[in-house]
Amino acid sequence: MLKKRGAGVLLHISSMPSQYGVGVFDDNVKKFVDIIADMGFTYWQVLPFNPLDDANSPYCSPSAFAGNYLFINPQGLLDMGLVSEDDVRSNIYDGTPYTADYEFAAKCRLELLKKAFLSIDGELAEKIKQFELNNPWLTDYSVFMAVKEKEDMKPWWEWSNEHVRYFECIKDIYSYEKDAAFWKFVQYIFYKQWDELKTYANSKGIAVIGDMPIYVAMDSVDVWSNLPMFLIDERTLKVEKVAGVPPDYFSEDGQLWGNPIYDWDAMKKDNYSWWISRLNHNLNIYDAVRIDHFRAFASYWAIPADSKTAKVGEWIDGPRMDFFNKVFEQFPDAPIIAEDLGVFGEDVVKLLDDTGFPGMRVVQFGFDPNGDSTHLPHNAVQNSINYVGTHDNNTILGWLWEASEAERRFALDYVGFNGDNWGEGGYYSQSCRRVIEAVWKSSSSTAIISLQDMCGFGSDARMNIPGVPEKNWRFRTTMDTINSIDREYFKKINSLYRRMYPSIEE
Repeated sequence: MLKKRGAGVLLHISSMPSQYGVGVFDDNVKKFVDIIADMGFTYWQVLPFNPLDDANSPYCSPSAFAGNYLFINPQGLLDMGLVSEDDVRSNIYDGTPYTADYEFAAKCRLELLKKAFLSIDGELAEKIKQFELNNPWLTDYSVFMAVKEKEDMKPWWEWSNEHVRYFECIKDIYSYEKDAAFWKFVQYIFYKQWDELKTYANSKGIAVIGDMPIYVAMDSVDVWSNLPMFLIDERTLKVEKVAGVPPDYFSEDGQLWGNPIYDWDAMKKDNYSWWISRLNHNLNIYDAVRIDHFRAFASYWAIPADSKTAKVGEWIDGPRMDFFNKVFEQFPDAPIIAEDLGVFGEDVVKLLDDTGFPGMRVVQFGFDPNGDSTHLPHNAVQNSINYVGTHDNNTILGWLWEASEAERRFALDYVGFNGDNWGEGGYYSQSCRRVIEAVWKSSSSTAIISLQDMCGFGSDARMNIPGVPEKNWRFRTTMDTINSIDREYFKKINSLYRRMYPSIEE
């Protein structure tokens, strides 16, 4: 896996067609898998499955292990005999199918799951119990969510005294047993439905590439239950420095994420057990895992907690190979992709070399008319994953429209499109296809394209604009749109550039 030539499609669950406000684990996903398998793709890449933050981002989650209950298929609950047809109909969304309505989905899905929980029998209860035994993270998560509901969903550091300290709260775990049982049920259903879908995808020769954010949210069970693992004053519960990145391609002020920073010295003392457990979890639910912001293992940008932007900060050494040596003891051949984008130096290059993980190339980053970027396809090394665009990028058509004249001219010349009608053709835009083919021709073992770029969409279909909190993560599509993709074109380039190989058996 990831060694031989192959190609994949990037499309998150939330963007899938469904009648429930956001994409869910239903038959539409199976149809999507069938279609990309028919075109000769071997990978399907998703974004993190974790619960969302207030901005609907899956990259700043209240749990590094839990799944997002919005993706649970209501029909699946009906098939299990836990809800009625009328209950399922109450989750049907009558708004636009092109925008994810997280607010609607959250309200309806939670109400539906609360009803379903009341219908579980002894047999299902035993399965949930076994699921908890197999997933030790679930106990803390379920208590955290039970207490959070009791505390009106306030962040944990604002909870009343008997709850704010993990060890005090967990001693009285049986006080929350009934409410916590609901959240155990939710996670059991989530992973049951996902396992069925992943098994189906694998049976069609499609391997799933997951995505693992490097950081967790301050308001998370991971921080609440593991304070010594983070650079947080355990007495005052205050953080001095938070995570982010300095000014870069996406933002002149940098990106101020605000996540708490790991205390790597403390983690080292127990052989990075939390991280090893987290990697084990992700490698079990996906076939390969992309680690977001991989460069922070080499060195990370630490920003004063009271800073208004990410411009002010300092680079601090990460755990480097001391950590990954422990990883390789547990997972010698771990199929990990290192997201090595952004500002980085020789320490990141060395860490990539030392781990042997494939890094990333994004063709849009290469179109500098005055440079010879590593992101240009002719500079790609075999051990890399080459993207037409990631979830953070503009679509390729949107980029061509918004690029400077010099950038656009260089890009079009580079990919061999010499006409003046580069923006014409919509779905059949030849300029966009030349860019796609340049990526497909590269030496990179794996090439990835987003569904938006397969369809030739413009910037209005963009998934995320880093550093801009509004209107992100909302892109959705329909089955009609997926069916309209030019299958023969992608079959042709996957075959022509020798990317049509089975991946699951390898």
